[in-house]
Amino acid sequence: MRWWSVANFVSNAGTWMQLTVQNLLVLQITGSAAAAGLSMSVQAAPALLMSLLGGAAVDRWPRKLTASISQALLGAVAFVMAVLVALDRLDLTTLLVLAAVTGVVATVDGPACALLGNDLVPPQDVPSAIGVGALVHSAGRLVGTALAGLTIGFLGTAAAYAANGLSFLFVASVVPFLRPAPGAAEPPGTAVRTVAVPREAGSDMTVRQGLVFFARRPRLVALAGVTGISAVLGRNYGLTLAVLVTGPLAGGAEAFGTVSTVLAVGGILGAVLGARLRRPSVRLVGALAATGALLQVVAGLSPSLAVLLVLVLPMAVVESVSDTAGTAVLQTDPPARLRGRVLGVWGSIGTVWGLGGPPALGLLMELAGARGALVLGGLIIAGTIGTGFALRARRAPTMVLKTEEDDLPARTALETAA
Repeated sequence: MRWWSVANFVSNAGTWMQLTVQNLLVLQITGSAAAAGLSMSVQAAPALLMSLLGGAAVDRWPRKLTASISQALLGAVAFVMAVLVALDRLDLTTLLVLAAVTGVVATVDGPACALLGNDLVPPQDVPSAIGVGALVHSAGRLVGTALAGLTIGFLGTAAAYAANGLSFLFVASVVPFLRPAPGAAEPPGTAVRTVAVPREAGSDMTVRQGLVFFARRPRLVALAGVTGISAVLGRNYGLTLAVLVTGPLAGGAEAFGTVSTVLAVGGILGAVLGARLRRPSVRLVGALAATGALLQVVAGLSPSLAVLLVLVLPMAVVESVSDTAGTAVLQTDPPARLRGRVLGVWGSIGTVWGLGGPPALGLLMELAGARGALVLGGLIIAGTIGTGFALRARRAPTMVLKTEEDDLPARTALETAA
């Protein structure tokens, strides 16, 4: 697990270095901010449809082999980009094609690497492993973003892509030496060598099964609802707080940089706290999301930058712990044979939020301003979650009564038999 965490840190730092450089590169080629946004959307778009197939592949193929190959492919794409940039042969069309290829490979790489990390610890420690992963991601993001500027300044843009390629190859070289922990879920590709597989087992690996399981699992549907409304009306702090700081609070780029730094620090603190979770639940995710929404409301009413900075730290902490708890539920609730496909379903849903959330929030800010968007968004999130809790509390006694009534014939039969 230590080796895996080090490899993930290196890979995350390289990825964020490339993402930062890529935006600057698109601006340099086209001079258009819209083109920079398009390159990010093209890279994210394959997950909308192909995440389902990627998750099914992760359930079907040996996990270590899948992760090694996907990391090697991502490294190859990064090296191609480095060569094209160095030769000054990269145009916007080629960049978009390579971004799309990266997005396609990521639909397999994401769930494979996530579940591979869970295999390295005993089942009771999976929430802690996910928290460590969140901490590594946040630290990698900070380091990668900072290194991007240094790399461009001293070595040039091509070096950033080459460094990202090397980071992927480092992960691919570590994977073969990882050993699952005793008691961890048996990875795909091993069961067929140890137990007899029924003839109809092939039908057990379909994409449809993952969709059906997700749709029939109330706690996963509730998790999707809570996460979705929070993603659309909150959490896009890079957008809402940027407008708030530079607009009503009359700050500049430096002020927003300070806010962003505090958000990053809060994310790391939240990941540390999230790693201590032992029994995460959808109820906990909902409570944390509602708390974050109320903090967002107060942040929208901040009279000064100083007050906003005081609020931003707990907002980031709550968001990070909520994300860790939700990820733990998502990766541990399904049976091991379905986890890849459930993560694939989640990837498709998350892409909808990622593509649709910022435009919706931007429209809300156009209508209500930055303060209005933060306040209205926070109230809607907290109100929706509170309503869900209330409806759940009203239904709970009825559900318990029905369960007892359903069990009555069985108990009577057992008593008669006794």
